[in-house]
Amino acid sequence: MTTTRISGFYRKTPQERLGQFADFFKSASGLIFTLAAVLIAYFSKGKWVSIAMIIPFAFFIRSLDQFSFQIVEKHLSISFFLGIAIGPMFYDLLLSMSSSARGGLIRNSPKEYHLAPEVRAWKGFFPNPFRVLTGRQTAHTSITSFISSLTFAFSPVGMTSLMGEIVGSRNKGVYKKSTSSLAAMNGVTESTYIAEAIIPLLAFGIPLSPVALGPAAPLFNAPPVFTSDPVNNLHNLLTPWDFFLYGLIGLVIATAIAYPFAMNYARTATVFVMKNISQEAIVGMFVGLACLLAFHEAQLVGVMLALTVATLGGLLNRVLGVGAGVQFMIFYGSTYMMTTLLGA
Repeated sequence: MTTTRISGFYRKTPQERLGQFADFFKSASGLIFTLAAVLIAYFSKGKWVSIAMIIPFAFFIRSLDQFSFQIVEKHLSISFFLGIAIGPMFYDLLLSMSSSARGGLIRNSPKEYHLAPEVRAWKGFFPNPFRVLTGRQTAHTSITSFISSLTFAFSPVGMTSLMGEIVGSRNKGVYKKSTSSLAAMNGVTESTYIAEAIIPLLAFGIPLSPVALGPAAPLFNAPPVFTSDPVNNLHNLLTPWDFFLYGLIGLVIATAIAYPFAMNYARTATVFVMKNISQEAIVGMFVGLACLLAFHEAQLVGVMLALTVATLGGLLNRVLGVGAGVQFMIFYGSTYMMTTLLGA
């Protein structure tokens, strides 16, 4: 263990101090995910039904996991993740194929959208975000982003929705309410995804967050290069200053490219998509991409598993209001729940 000697004492680095809690978080991760599922469910739109569905949905996830393990001899994660992600749009596709339910989707005229006119309150190609947002909006975005970064074990989707609703409830007027909520939700999305990848990787080297278990999983476990048991990944290969330096470089490059384009061409791009690209094509593209990634993980078993999860997940989301954030947290805590309740 690397330490720094100062005045006759050994002072541990921040990475080593946080690493002392690795065993605790590893052993308590299931409980943390379960508590997070209950908390996010309680603050979601379908509050009580979301809480009521935690155990049944966990049983469903665990049953599929054990069945697929008997076939492919490994536990799948990407297929489950993708199934929950595409659930709402896949549910719409199923409705369109049902002769009894299709009538609810039929429209006599094209749907009308009312977009606000382009109002540029700034000059130049790279606007100052502190001048675009009001002081109140900046404070709300900063506070919610900081809080959500600390809850790195929670679902980014759930935290984004939760913080957006909290900020929206503290603002009056349609315009202020919507712009403040969107600003906070965007900040929370960015902060949680970064925190949920960097904090477990820097401090523990094991995947202890939804992002680390999902999109960022190869950074933790990609045999034979990276492994999380034993820990042999970027946690060992990079110092805290390396994480800071390379992370800062990535943030600067992303900000320089994405931010000005979003600020200057967001409305133009939105109008182009809504006028020229059908919703069915976008839905089909996402479902097709999900099937491709699921097939890459476990061939036909992965595709069938993803579509099965999408069917039930979409039904729970669209009909009962059990959001994707709640479903993600149930998925990550399902093993702990079923082991505790049923011993399996």
